[in-house]
Amino acid sequence: MTQTKQYKSGFVAIIGRPNVGKSTFLNRVIGQKIAIMSSKAQTTRNKIQGVYTTKQAQIVFLDTPGVHKPHTKLDEYMDDAALSSLQEVDAIILMVSATETRGAGDNYLIKQLQNTKAPVYLVINKIDQVHPDQLLPILATYQKAYDWKAVFLISALQGNNVNELLQDLVLNLPAGPQYYPEDQITDHPERFIVQEIIREKILENTSQELPHSVAVYVDRMKPNENGKLQIEASIMVEREGQRRIIIGDGGAKIKYIRIGARREIEQVLGSKANLKLWIHIQPNWRDQSQILQNLGYSRKNDY
Repeated sequence: MTQTKQYKSGFVAIIGRPNVGKSTFLNRVIGQKIAIMSSKAQTTRNKIQGVYTTKQAQIVFLDTPGVHKPHTKLDEYMDDAALSSLQEVDAIILMVSATETRGAGDNYLIKQLQNTKAPVYLVINKIDQVHPDQLLPILATYQKAYDWKAVFLISALQGNNVNELLQDLVLNLPAGPQYYPEDQITDHPERFIVQEIIREKILENTSQELPHSVAVYVDRMKPNENGKLQIEASIMVEREGQRRIIIGDGGAKIKYIRIGARREIEQVLGSKANLKLWIHIQPNWRDQSQILQNLGYSRKNDY
């Protein structure tokens, strides 16, 4: 009689400096976008819980904000969210970029790993962006810095070695239950996904000045009598100049943001939608605890 293999499941935290490709990796693994991607640093502000499910295993990924030196209460929240993920997970991925030399941020993260019990994978991403001859020196700078469970060189964008990494993670996960239905890819509500899509479109269409100082909140979201989603969302900025940047000449930029966000919302949610956007100026909102809590940046909501 053939013995049935045990089902494997567990939680895996993904940590790393800003813009090393954590969200790109998560979206690649899940097969569709649940984390926003941008060339600008600090696009991820919350832990994004992505669920990867096969017939043999389920991995729940926590994609964390990139750790950086905090300057505001929002920055402190983002660092706390990232580092708290290291507790009570079954494995940790430290992701670094092949395009950047090992720096103080990487060393800080490696130091934080000394207090963890979970096995840690070193994942060097963006190998498609460097010459193969550059990879060995990069690998050498990390290899002796920590007792890694395994080391993988990947391209999250193109998929190189991503499946091999997943197979190794599954192999080393404990036996466990299927936490989420097989067709569920995230535990975040639709409102959160909509907010993140709108924020991504703002980042795509505005200057480097805005990523840190813009927030999005869905005020209203419900279907009308025809089944079309009616969505009203507020965009929060800190200064009048930022509001003008988002609006653009003759309102052109906010129009592009709205159209792009609506199309992607419809694609992700599988429903037609009407989207209205409002812009509010709230000076220094990133340092106001109550506003941060209202926007969902609250330690009470952490995993």
